[in-house]
Amino acid sequence: MAGIGVRLNRIFEKGTITTNLIGFGYSAMVTVAPMIVVIAAVFLMQIFLQFAKLGYAERELYACTVLYIFIFAMLTASPFNAVLSRYMSDVIYNEQYEHIMPCYYVGVALNIGFSALVGIPFFIHEYIVGEVEIFFVFFSYLGFMSLMLVFFSMLFLSITKDYKKISAFFFVGMTITVLLSMFLTYLLGVDVIYSMLVSLDIGFLIIACLELALIRSYFRQNSGDYIDVIKHLFRNWRLVLTNFLYTLGLYVHNFVFWTTPLRMVVRKSFVCVTTYDLATCIAMFTNLSASVIFITRVEMKFHERYKNFSEAVIGGRGMDIRNAKDRMFEQLADELMNLVRLQFIVSVVVYMMCIVFLPRFGFGGLTMQMYPCLAAGYFIMFIMYAAMIFLYYYNDYWGALMMALIFVTVTVICTFYATSLTPIWYGIGLVAGSFAGFCYAYHRLRVMEKKTDIHTFCTGSIMKGGNGKKPSNKVFDRALGIAPKLKEEA
Repeated sequence: MAGIGVRLNRIFEKGTITTNLIGFGYSAMVTVAPMIVVIAAVFLMQIFLQFAKLGYAERELYACTVLYIFIFAMLTASPFNAVLSRYMSDVIYNEQYEHIMPCYYVGVALNIGFSALVGIPFFIHEYIVGEVEIFFVFFSYLGFMSLMLVFFSMLFLSITKDYKKISAFFFVGMTITVLLSMFLTYLLGVDVIYSMLVSLDIGFLIIACLELALIRSYFRQNSGDYIDVIKHLFRNWRLVLTNFLYTLGLYVHNFVFWTTPLRMVVRKSFVCVTTYDLATCIAMFTNLSASVIFITRVEMKFHERYKNFSEAVIGGRGMDIRNAKDRMFEQLADELMNLVRLQFIVSVVVYMMCIVFLPRFGFGGLTMQMYPCLAAGYFIMFIMYAAMIFLYYYNDYWGALMMALIFVTVTVICTFYATSLTPIWYGIGLVAGSFAGFCYAYHRLRVMEKKTDIHTFCTGSIMKGGNGKKPSNKVFDRALGIAPKLKEEA
């Protein structure tokens, strides 16, 4: 994570309020802007096309379709993101850029296969059991696959640190989406839900194509070594599970509530709990700035300490290595505490604004009762995510995997218990799961601090591994004064 740090340092080095605001805005633009642009486009289409005047059944069908497209596209794209990101970081470090495109093509094939394995049965069920029109089902599936490709391609551009172009692609794609929806509705007379869905599909396809074009412009060579990518996936299967479990944990509490009597079933296919899902969305946005704050702080502060430690290990004295290690872990602890402090201030301000203003726009009742506990849960969860990233820095894949497993397991168990409580405590499962995951991740970081020397200097092998007869344990013959191998030759 060393791409935007230089730019952020230049912005923040003056230390004024204006430059701090500019730095925060720049960080937001390069991290969470794509999500905000997509949400803004969806809302603008609903306003311009008078979505609220449609029948209740049509509105719920469209809303559930978009909800499922976003949730499951993110879920199906998540397993391979972390492990392929690690592979690309390795080949870029070794300047073997010809291996990037094989990695991309293998990732696309795996993501398409996994997404189809999940999506096709569901959409067949929607068509046969739900009796939804075949064209609506087709465009729903197209949107699902397009968004999955968008999420996956973003990974490769994130490695190149081209955040501004990612945001620009989303802005172009979503602008075309809004304009096309109006063209289809008002000039061609297409139904509103079809106009919105088709326009969203085309917007996602445009973004995916722009991302692919930029990737190919960066990496023109192709080594054709697809086997090496597949071997890397098998070697790092823990990263696959960790990233999938963490992403699953974002929504697993929603899935639990989808099994309760609160649920609403649309066309015998889609299941949702509108009040809880909406409260989840608001709570997530309340704490979304944590991602901006974390990336900003890590790019500016921690990465430099981590780099100094790595350089000291390569050619420094023992004293230099110890000092660099101490400073690195001091910075790590400071970053976690600073993230908690800053995000707490931001979350409190956003929380108060939501409590005061959202009821005036029709967001009230059960939604606002569930919101406080969920907001607390996502606050802890984003802190947990920061700890997980630090575990990745130290290659503690087992620790990260156990953290994700604890997070999901505790969240599911406690959420099932929460369904029997009053609405204000519905989010306690997310709170408990996030807190348990963070505690374990912090414990692993402390263990890693104590065992850094072992992890750094004792994980390699002096002799190259291989198959065959084990060599003799005797390395020196004291009587003859020569090694056993030399004795045999003599």
